[in-house]
Amino acid sequence: MEIKNKLERNIRKQYIFQFINSLNLTRGIWMLYLAYKGLSLFHIGLMETVYHISSFSMEIPTGAIADIFGRKTSRSLGKVASIISILFMIWGNSALAFAVAFFFSALSNNLESGAGDALVYDSLKEIGREKAYLKISGRNEFLYNIASIFSLVVAGYIATLNFENIYKVSLVIAIVTFVQTLSFTEPTISSVDNSQGFVKTFINQLKDSLYIVKKDKRVLGAILAAELFATLYTTEFFYIQNRLQALGQTTFEIGIVLAAGSLACAILATQTHRLEKKYSIAGIMRIAAVVGIIGFWGMSIEGVERYVFVVLSAVEGMIFVTVSDYINKLIPSKQRATILSLQSMMFSAYMIVLFPIVGSIGDVYGLGYAFRVVAVVATASLGGMLFIIRKVKK
Repeated sequence: MEIKNKLERNIRKQYIFQFINSLNLTRGIWMLYLAYKGLSLFHIGLMETVYHISSFSMEIPTGAIADIFGRKTSRSLGKVASIISILFMIWGNSALAFAVAFFFSALSNNLESGAGDALVYDSLKEIGREKAYLKISGRNEFLYNIASIFSLVVAGYIATLNFENIYKVSLVIAIVTFVQTLSFTEPTISSVDNSQGFVKTFINQLKDSLYIVKKDKRVLGAILAAELFATLYTTEFFYIQNRLQALGQTTFEIGIVLAAGSLACAILATQTHRLEKKYSIAGIMRIAAVVGIIGFWGMSIEGVERYVFVVLSAVEGMIFVTVSDYINKLIPSKQRATILSLQSMMFSAYMIVLFPIVGSIGDVYGLGYAFRVVAVVATASLGGMLFIIRKVKK
């Protein structure tokens, strides 16, 4: 009974952790900060490359760490890596120092990406409440987006006073979240036998996880389609800022559009569990896919893209929550963090390839044309998702 109560408390603690951990004050100013520190545009762009290559290469190893040593341990190590990253950002004055900071930032996110969702889902599964995951995941997505809106406003104000203060406040937040990670309780159903040593256990863990993904095409299909959608949405999230600026929108007006998108995403994410009762998971994914296809094409139409972006943001929140629940239901607890990290790795792989391609097309032909290319890819990926849904239903 005591362990059940502790696992129940994991959910309440997760809400607090999700909000505080999502207070990413540096999200909208890190490029300005590096320029303030003296880096050229080339070196600033190089930092993004360092981040994504580090993230891609470390996703599966960090997921295995969460499965072998525990989700709580992985989450705590992630916050330690975050603290190291911020310290390098504060004290660093060279491209090398900032590259180290971006490596640890990627490592921090990798250690959290598979462990966080696995900790929540397996806590619910152990106490027989895994059906509540969809609702809880929606709340977590709501808190993430509310914290993001808050961060954009606060960071913008702090930046007018002193750039370095943003990272100092971020350091305090990282320390607070690290302390909180120590209060979580590790689910017992996900424990992996490590008696053979880490290297052999890691190899077996990786083999088992890849076998599960290969064997169950539903898992692989959901991962590939959902992460491609997330990549295309993230790409347009960044490039719409340049497009709206070119169309005469002020920085403040662009900020309002982005904030409205985050708010729409937050609201719909909290309602996904209600929609699931009415339409089922397959129905939600079908609706999201159709609206997503229309939305990506709408992003290429001048004059309506800001409104379509808000709708697309809401769809992104719905797909994230729905696919997360769908995948977690299909995978075993002992390989959960590793497979979820594989999912995150696909996002990094897509970003490394697609983000610069879309930017290059935008440079040559304009962002309107680039967004049409994105719409074509989105139609193919979401169309594939519709095919998977129909096949699974049969």
